[in-house]
Amino acid sequence: MSRVAVAGATGYVGGRLVPRLLEAGHEVTVLTRTAAKLRDVPWGTRVEVVVGSLEDQAAAEALVEGADVVFYLVHSMGGPGDFERTERTCALRLGAAARAAGVCRIVYLSGLHPDGELSRHLASRTEVGHILEHSGVPTLVLQAGLLIGSGSASFEMIRHLTDVLPVMPAPRWVQNRIQPIAVRDALHYLLAAVDLPEGSSGTFDIGGPDVLTYAQMMRGYAGVAGLRQPVVLALPVLTPWLAGQWVNLVTPIPRGLALPLVESLQHDCVMRDRSIDGLIPPPTEGLTGYRRSVELALLKIQADAVETSWANSRDTAEPAEPLPSDPDWSGRTVFTDVRERGTAAAPGRVWEVIEGIGGDNGWYSMPLAWSVRGWMDKLGGGVGLRRGRRSRSSLQLNDVVDWWRVEELDAGRMLRLRAEMKAPGGAWLELRVDPDGDGSIYRQRAIFFPRGLAGRLYWLAVLPFHGIIFRSMAERITRAAQDGRP
Repeated sequence: MSRVAVAGATGYVGGRLVPRLLEAGHEVTVLTRTAAKLRDVPWGTRVEVVVGSLEDQAAAEALVEGADVVFYLVHSMGGPGDFERTERTCALRLGAAARAAGVCRIVYLSGLHPDGELSRHLASRTEVGHILEHSGVPTLVLQAGLLIGSGSASFEMIRHLTDVLPVMPAPRWVQNRIQPIAVRDALHYLLAAVDLPEGSSGTFDIGGPDVLTYAQMMRGYAGVAGLRQPVVLALPVLTPWLAGQWVNLVTPIPRGLALPLVESLQHDCVMRDRSIDGLIPPPTEGLTGYRRSVELALLKIQADAVETSWANSRDTAEPAEPLPSDPDWSGRTVFTDVRERGTAAAPGRVWEVIEGIGGDNGWYSMPLAWSVRGWMDKLGGGVGLRRGRRSRSSLQLNDVVDWWRVEELDAGRMLRLRAEMKAPGGAWLELRVDPDGDGSIYRQRAIFFPRGLAGRLYWLAVLPFHGIIFRSMAERITRAAQDGRP
């Protein structure tokens, strides 16, 4: 048993690695900016939590204190601002803290990349690996290809491009060779890294058994999903920037994340060798092929058993302050739309409808209007309305629901969603159910804090639509609860 520290535990890979470390008997400490993010996570009470950021030296030191192995699963792909400086700072502080604490090994998950000129994001990830390797702590850098699994950004990009477009005009990079890896295989290498002999270090490529072009990956997905084979037209005129905009519009992947994903595909990204096998043998059952990886991902989605999602693991919109409590509204400009309806349905049944809102179930009013607003948000560089949900039936704090994020959740009673769409102000939607005799009362509140004159004009512009949308929403949610429908 080892003491393991994980930076990036709330991310896509970290959120899957931590429970597996616990199952293997390791003691785990995690770092998170907000402890509330772990409140509803099944393993949240089984780990030691350090609140803070790697940019804070004290937080980095608290994370690694007493640790044998430290996992560095942090990166800022799609992040705003000077992400290169941020990543450099975080790596330097983690490395210094680990050296001072006598950590035996740092494990860093990076990305496969070619020799020569790299995109800004790939170059930054490579630099982080070099910083950790020169920290004075033995460092194992695992360079992975595209991660294929339920909820991964790479898989969702392939899935939505193939689902939506029978004919896809694409850049020439769709003919570049790529070596994807199943998420389960990436986790195999990460878990095995804990038990390596002391001093084990170096940079190693990891990838699955298949080397494919992006076009072949789309066709492979179509074959597994039972879809028509897409026609992929490689065009020389689509620059990475234009391709990133195209991916942003056609898939749920926001512009800030689509561009670095596209940039990473500009060159062949395949393993140089399989020297990793001499350090960590492949899984006993063998590495997972691409088509099998897709099949497993789709089975997870169908079973409503997606563990982590790219959308939940990152705040892709500008950060917003939590909703102030009602007494704090005094003296502030705030607009609200409040609805209340009684229903014969039991509170538990109303809650089932509330908790299942969004995604495939929609918003119970004027789907065309919601769709148009989602497209407007996408065109403006926002997240849009198609991020969906991690689970069709249940929610956790910090879960994404289309362009909303779960900010507060009192199971069986209240759900508060914070908007991450582009808007001149902060917006929330609060859905609540209270018992009322043999039935219940459904309460719905939309809240908007305008920012300047633009925010006030925005609210006035959408006010006529809100009168229809929110009234209809309250009526149909209570009706669905009474009828026993989703």
